[in-house]
Amino acid sequence: MTASTTAGAAALIREALEVYADDLHATQDLQGYARRLAEPLRIAVAGMVKAGKSTLLNAIIGEEIAPTDTGECTRIVTWYRHGHTPRITLHPTAGEPRTLPLKRVEGRLVFVLDGIRAEEVERLDVEWPAPALQAMTLIDTPGIASVSQDVSARSLAFLTPEDSPSEADAVIYLMRHLHASDLRFLEAFRDTEAGRSGTVNAIAVLSRADEVGAGRIDSLLSAGNIAERYSRDPNLRKLALGVVPVAGLLAQSARTLRQPDFEALQLLATLDRTERERMMLSADRFRRSAAPAGLTEEARASLLERYGLFGIRLAVVLIRNGFAEPTPLAHELARRSGLDPLLDVLDRQFQARAEALKARTALVAVEELLASRPRQGTENLAASLERLQANAHEFRELRLLAALRTSEVELVAELAAEAERLVGGQGAAAYRRLAVAPDAAPEVLADEARRCLARWRAVAESPLTARSAGEACRVVIRSCEGVLADCTGRHRQPQSA
Repeated sequence: MTASTTAGAAALIREALEVYADDLHATQDLQGYARRLAEPLRIAVAGMVKAGKSTLLNAIIGEEIAPTDTGECTRIVTWYRHGHTPRITLHPTAGEPRTLPLKRVEGRLVFVLDGIRAEEVERLDVEWPAPALQAMTLIDTPGIASVSQDVSARSLAFLTPEDSPSEADAVIYLMRHLHASDLRFLEAFRDTEAGRSGTVNAIAVLSRADEVGAGRIDSLLSAGNIAERYSRDPNLRKLALGVVPVAGLLAQSARTLRQPDFEALQLLATLDRTERERMMLSADRFRRSAAPAGLTEEARASLLERYGLFGIRLAVVLIRNGFAEPTPLAHELARRSGLDPLLDVLDRQFQARAEALKARTALVAVEELLASRPRQGTENLAASLERLQANAHEFRELRLLAALRTSEVELVAELAAEAERLVGGQGAAAYRRLAVAPDAAPEVLADEARRCLARWRAVAESPLTARSAGEACRVVIRSCEGVLADCTGRHRQPQSA
């Protein structure tokens, strides 16, 4: 995202504030969008009931601060923002915000609502000094398709409002299987005012992936095959940038591994393989087993709650294979849980284009305002909006990426896949666009960019290329030119001594 486009979006909001200075409601909305431009990207975590949303959110943050039980708090939209001092603020549907007491039990944050029901709460704001929250604001949403229609309606109204951009810039959508209800939600999210900008801004997560293989140690491999099949589904492909399998419970516990957990797992690792496998045929059998000596029933119950049979099996095998310290074990468990690939996708698909996603939301807000509150004297504002929409290449990339994923562009499969990569479909970094090694030198990147540029100029000029693909070719060519200019500039910079 270029600084000029970011500045252009901010300038557009300022211009709209002048035009609508006498409209209190419009002014408040515009000031909110101005703040959004300066804030971290807003990413909502959504999905059906029991999909593991709060558990995954804890794993991403690296601390157990989102409630994972079935209490009142899981029925409330909860924002997790970075703050230097921990603080929980309750915003009621009526009345003034109030600060809730901070309480931690066995390392977990406990929300004390003092008898307030979920229906009386608009949202909870949690400020927490977690490094992960410096780059993104995470929003935990109640389960969609809940038994309670009110709970479902609250999530849908927040994520898919009918006449305004969503409060979220992007969404991580959790699903245990691909159902029609999942597709309906993603369709609705895409069809919000922000979605109609032609942006695919959702990532699907095959959650609780360890359950796919009934907790076997190869469960993630099975889940990976299913996720790959889902990612090729034409109905899902046009709605989500990818499908990532994650064992959320293991991911959360790996990021918050405690010394007593490690010691209990070490004890289990002293058993021979046959005895371990026999005792872990079921959760009930594991809980009632007498071996090994020194492992209490309370400790077994804690391991099951925090890791599940899959996580326990995997941790014990890793310890026996040389992971003899807590920190290396925690890192390896997080990697094998699928969390690291998910964080990588978030970085490539959301963080790398965060400014473009936020700016696009601001532009759509102004566009909706002009349509819903027409008035005299908005001609210059409309012209500024149209100019910014037309000239910002980042927006054209986002629109083309969406079009390529819906097969609306008449290009042969090989060229369509290359076009998607060159406009940032696998990540905005130059090496990802050009499909070269991450540590490739600037001159190598520049040479590959020149080859891509020449090839796409030839595609654009070819009489065999459909006329309807002309705009797509122009966008890809402009992307190649941008990458080449960036790589050439880096190559020419003097090297420090």
